[in-house]
Amino acid sequence: MTRAPDSQTPANGPPAAGSTAAGSSDDSLPRPAAPRVVFIDDDEALRRAAVQTLTLHGILTDAHARARAALPALDRDFDGVVVTDIRMPDMDGLELFQRLRNVDADIPVILITGHGDIATAVQCMREGAYDFLSKPYPADRLVAAIRHAAEKRRLVLENRRLREAAFAVEADEVPFIGTTPAMQRIKQTLRHIADADVDVLVEGETGTGKEVVATALHRLSRRRHRALVAINCGALPESVIESELFGHEAGAFTGAQKKRIGRIEHASGGTLFLDEIESMPLALQVKLLRVLESRQITPLGSNEVRNLDLRVVAATKEDLGSPAIRAKFREDLFYRLNVVTIRLPPLRERREDIPLLFAHYLGHASRRFHRDIPDMPAAIRQHLMTHDWPGNVRELAHFAERFVLGVLNDPPLEPVPAQASSLSLPERMERYEAQVIRDALAAHQGDIKATLDALGIPRKTFYDKLQRHGIDRQEYVGTQPRAPL
Repeated sequence: MTRAPDSQTPANGPPAAGSTAAGSSDDSLPRPAAPRVVFIDDDEALRRAAVQTLTLHGILTDAHARARAALPALDRDFDGVVVTDIRMPDMDGLELFQRLRNVDADIPVILITGHGDIATAVQCMREGAYDFLSKPYPADRLVAAIRHAAEKRRLVLENRRLREAAFAVEADEVPFIGTTPAMQRIKQTLRHIADADVDVLVEGETGTGKEVVATALHRLSRRRHRALVAINCGALPESVIESELFGHEAGAFTGAQKKRIGRIEHASGGTLFLDEIESMPLALQVKLLRVLESRQITPLGSNEVRNLDLRVVAATKEDLGSPAIRAKFREDLFYRLNVVTIRLPPLRERREDIPLLFAHYLGHASRRFHRDIPDMPAAIRQHLMTHDWPGNVRELAHFAERFVLGVLNDPPLEPVPAQASSLSLPERMERYEAQVIRDALAAHQGDIKATLDALGIPRKTFYDKLQRHGIDRQEYVGTQPRAPL
């Protein structure tokens, strides 16, 4: 950051704002080493004391005597907090606050007020200011306010970058979202084999995206202008699956009144996707093996052999190479399919990709339901990273839809410690008080006056409690009243 002449930073202090920690490489999930603050006050003694306090607490600080000097560094990408006095010459804190609202309404601004400015500060909070501190304020109160505001700013910027990255994925030729080495290898493999006429076996748990692999292989191949025919082998009754796959001539069996082209023949020239192939009856596995080896088919009730130009992608949630599955799946069919095998890892094995995937599905749900994309609170992020996701990407997509619709009631949105029963009575009372305040804010959509009336406490006590419990009133403004989750 380029500083104005009146800015000050302690000698031997932390690096200048705008510097980058060595070794930082993940642009999509920025995690600053320490909170960052621009502190503005024309009182030199107070400014120096604040710089010293914040530096001792590991907060990167740029201090300025004039608001105008701080403006060049405060853009939409600013990753910190602004603390400003209200009464200052040239440009006061209120004008600075309004300027920042136009630059980025999500930049957290903490106002420092004298006794006569409290009403003004409260009005600014209604307009979006993060917090205010009355002079003289305790140092720990300033530090706590900055830390909470910095965390909120980090989440805002992270949400933006995740959304941008998720939208960028839609332009990718391989529609797999993920930056982990496993997903990069899968994308590279798909590009490498897409235009080769080789059969592919896709292994993965439910919801990992096996059909997405088949679609990508088809779309990237020379077969993309012909049909992609998908068959779920576990969804078809055994009595009709043979006719569905191989087709039949009129009169081939009772009820066969007219000729039918089977799904395998219909896929000729394109791609045949056999999902849940482990569910295919053993008798049909023999016939499928013959088709794969000869690339020919004979419909039921016919003696005519028809040639096929076919690529087969088979998907399974079982390990077909395991001896335990030999009773229901032929070994020779497994080896015929196992030319190229792609294993899709479950979400629990690539947790680093979960925030990006979640942001992607938030965007889809937002467009589908015509709702704004919600911000991702820290509690939601914790749930995303700790849940096992047995339904994998499909489960995550449904979770995103419920989140956008505001009907999310299955995750513990407030982190619950594993040893909650061992908390002391004062700790339990603190947790209960915090929940009561959150419920009151939610019931009154963040309205301060209505919340104060419901709680029956003075305004200053209310703000002290918000600060102590780390509650952000802005998260409840304009929300619909809801029952505690």
